[in-house]
Amino acid sequence: MSKGTIIAVCISKEKGERKKAIAQGQLVENFGLENDGHGGDWHRQVSLLAQESINKMRAAGLDVGPGDFAENLTTEGIDLCSLPIGSQLQLTSGARLEVTQIGKECHTRCAIYHQAGDCVMPKEGIFARVLKAGSVSNGDLIELQDGKAGKGVANE
Repeated sequence: MSKGTIIAVCISKEKGERKKAIAQGQLVENFGLENDGHGGDWHRQVSLLAQESINKMRAAGLDVGPGDFAENLTTEGIDLCSLPIGSQLQLTSGARLEVTQIGKECHTRCAIYHQAGDCVMPKEGIFARVLKAGSVSNGDLIELQDGKAGKGVANE
């Protein structure tokens, strides 16, 4: 599906830790989500994970929700992990993201992995850089923009 909804906006002070929901945030061009430890001048400025992926872990018996996989934006209704590298995503505010990476290598097993024996973020989470600044809030639409593909990195 090429349209979805933002159901959670989350930040943390440091990389690799669970994030806390903030309801609304500011995407900063060439940085990421304001006040988030993941932001910076690199290709993984913003992380996204689908609620549908979180639901898989809940079905495995884990009490998890948005932000627990260290994702910045939790979405619903858009098949994130099927998007090609270089895809552009437009948000309600006009903010625009470019998909730079699908999944990631999990060098150190996170707490979720140790609890469940598996984690969805390395396989189903995606990363993006901020092409155009704007606000992002719970309930915002997120939509794939047709014909927008560039270069990125897969499974780094």
